[in-house]
Amino acid sequence: MLAIALLGTMHTPAAGASEDGTWSAAARAAASYRAMNQYFDAGEGLLLEEYPNEQQNPYSYIWPYSQAVIGAENLAGIPGIGRQWNAEAEKRLDGYEPYWNAGTTPKGYDSYVRPPLGHGGDKFYDDNEWIGLNLIQHYQRTGDRSSLARAKEIFALVVHGWDTDPTHPCAGGVYWTQAPWSQDRNTVSNGPGAELGAHLYLLTRDKSYLTWAKRMYQWAQDCMLAPNGLYWDHIDLAGNVEKTQWSYNQGVMLGAGVLLYKSTGERKYLNDAKSVANASLAFYGSEDRLWKQPTRFNSIWFKNLLILDSVAHDPRYKAAMSAYSNRAWNEARDPETGLFHFVDGPVQLLEQSAMVQIDALLAWPRSQYNKLA
Repeated sequence: MLAIALLGTMHTPAAGASEDGTWSAAARAAASYRAMNQYFDAGEGLLLEEYPNEQQNPYSYIWPYSQAVIGAENLAGIPGIGRQWNAEAEKRLDGYEPYWNAGTTPKGYDSYVRPPLGHGGDKFYDDNEWIGLNLIQHYQRTGDRSSLARAKEIFALVVHGWDTDPTHPCAGGVYWTQAPWSQDRNTVSNGPGAELGAHLYLLTRDKSYLTWAKRMYQWAQDCMLAPNGLYWDHIDLAGNVEKTQWSYNQGVMLGAGVLLYKSTGERKYLNDAKSVANASLAFYGSEDRLWKQPTRFNSIWFKNLLILDSVAHDPRYKAAMSAYSNRAWNEARDPETGLFHFVDGPVQLLEQSAMVQIDALLAWPRSQYNKLA
């Protein structure tokens, strides 16, 4: 079990802090988001990849940008204060458009901004899935039907990424990217694909979404599930399995299990989700493994633990999340800038956004977890 870190106090109360100098989860998330806006602003409604920016690109790739958008959406979902963040969430959603490539079949988001702002890039299926899930959460909060329509377009792209060659080892599965330099099929391109398909089924009752969600989920069960109950990362076309067990892979698969349980009523999916939750809590809770994982991955694991908590309450899930938040706030955050330094070098947008996501969701009540995606 993860040790619960004590929340330190500041020497003097700061903006967002209470009189004794401590910070609520909502205040932490807001402060971290404002720091992100201050230091990562790249103009054009877009953000930098890192601060200070040592990249040649003037804007971030879509994957880091999407995580900032999700942070804004999580802030907008906090009961009471969320209304203050509506405009910011909408602004960040608008920032997706320079990445959208409507000239391909199927359409989808390129990895980098397209002309005239940038050179575009290959499509990554997981990048698109994160955005699809972001749009589902936005739709569930606001009822914005254009977000639901775009999520459907993204799912068409994901289905297009399915491996149809029966001669491949572990035939099937969604590829990681359309880029010619990789033909890997990953847990992280199938787990969130299954989540997106299940969400779309629950919202539309179109059975084709459920069929695909079950197919993606089962491929990962058959090909990526390790003997220790956790998921490996990917398999290539030579049959080589990359066996690193990243926290976000566990998150997307347990989340997919919950959503398939909600979609079908079949208890096996919920049992799968609980099993992965138990195995991952034990694994990352020993030898300081969770702290050694990228924060960008941990935020996805935590969110999916809350999705599981929405149907099967277990106080360990939020306790692990809260302990991680406290440690990051005390050990990795620069109080002068509000930026998180998890490794040497520039601060990564992915890591700053992840802390916004984590702390914003710590401010959500359990009754709202069913709106997460």
